[in-house]
Amino acid sequence: MDTKVGGVAAPIAGQILSEILPYMEIKKENEETEKKNVEMPDVTGINIKDAEKILKELNLEVEIDGEETPESQIVNQLPKKGIQIKEGTRVTLYVN
Repeated sequence: MDTKVGGVAAPIAGQILSEILPYMEIKKENEETEKKNVEMPDVTGINIKDAEKILKELNLEVEIDGEETPESQIVNQLPKKGIQIKEGTRVTLYVN
């Protein structure tokens, strides 16, 4: 008899909690905060520090590929300019 009660009560309890928890502003553990889309800017031809500043203002992660020197400039980037990407995306910058 306990099995039948659990089989009926569990779906009802689940429904009640799914309506109450958002009201209480409690998120599910696996619920990821919504990330905005941003357009990838063109950072080629500028120095590393300026490129990093631009990308970090857009909440993008930066990875540098190549030797970093004070005169290093960005010669290529992935993703390319104009692509729509999510905040937090890792951007690879290639330096000369």
